[in-house]
Amino acid sequence: MKKVNKFLLWFLVIFFSIFILANIAVALFAKPMVVKQIEKNLKLPARLGSISLGLPLTINLNHLEVGDLFKADQVSVTPNVLGFFAGKVVISNMTLVNPVIKLEKASDGNLILPRAEPQAGQGQNQKHDQKPKKKSGPIYLTSLVIKNGQFIFIDRKIDPTGYKIILGRINAHISKVMLPPTSLKTDFKVVLDFLKPDSQKLGSLHFSGWIDLGPKDMDGLLGIKDLDLTYFAPYYGDFISSKKLLSARLNINTILKSKNNALEIATNFKLSNLTYAPQEEQLEGELASLDLTQNALDLFTDEQGNLTLDFKINTQLDNPNISIDELQKIILRAAAQNLSRQSPVTLIQKVSDNIEQFKAIGKNLKNIFKGE
Repeated sequence: MKKVNKFLLWFLVIFFSIFILANIAVALFAKPMVVKQIEKNLKLPARLGSISLGLPLTINLNHLEVGDLFKADQVSVTPNVLGFFAGKVVISNMTLVNPVIKLEKASDGNLILPRAEPQAGQGQNQKHDQKPKKKSGPIYLTSLVIKNGQFIFIDRKIDPTGYKIILGRINAHISKVMLPPTSLKTDFKVVLDFLKPDSQKLGSLHFSGWIDLGPKDMDGLLGIKDLDLTYFAPYYGDFISSKKLLSARLNINTILKSKNNALEIATNFKLSNLTYAPQEEQLEGELASLDLTQNALDLFTDEQGNLTLDFKINTQLDNPNISIDELQKIILRAAAQNLSRQSPVTLIQKVSDNIEQFKAIGKNLKNIFKGE
């Protein structure tokens, strides 16, 4: 028994000695190599605070920055030793702590992304080089964890000064089911907030469930809660209403189910707190403006002024696609169902109000053409 305890003691001493020496070696020699590889592949300047090792076998990149594209307090990677012996690069776990990704769209509508430009003389060398370059194998990632991430999108096409859309407080856990090893089933859970540039919350999103790309099956739930649509007015324009919306809240609950690649997307869509800017007073003899879009919305809203639509979309999991015309038909059918749920008294009143507005417009047109 004493020999066993003595052996374990010496084993621990040797193990931790090797671990400390490995940490020192990594800190001294690995850092410039990692920075060089990042800059070579992304063509962007990279900065790295330090590299450290964790137990049982984790490589930590601390305070990593890659140009203006990406930065994180820590990127932790756990390689899979069994995958290495099988000749594959397998990452058992990757954890990003406080990552920030920034993308920018130029005024011409193109994304500003790093491009790998060939070095001088590289093309000529390739002509004389008869040996094909060995391509690096794929990297397999079995688990990804994001802690308090942020995604910043700057759109200079919408606004030359840079219109910002920020997804903040991103927390995600995406992991492949380990048994059986051949399974492609993956569990996922993502939660995030929509934020203004001053970090004020616009709404939230959650997406959870599982997907199996083998048989192409899926069971997921996507939800958007209390999203302030007025912030996104530059994108939807007068699609919702030709009048300026002062407030509008969007709530969406979507169930995604797929079996053998047949994907059904069942959605509950709700617009609430619809408030419009007051119309400017019309001068006598002028044509009063008629907001047809607002009238259409009012026709489909309930007594509390909320617009609720329930509809389903059928497509394919590996190629989700639906035309605008088909989507419009689906939404119109949902709107018709909405009308059928309203009381006859309410519906008649709404139609009467709209008819009176059309009569007013017709009267003004008649006066204009008479020259009055």
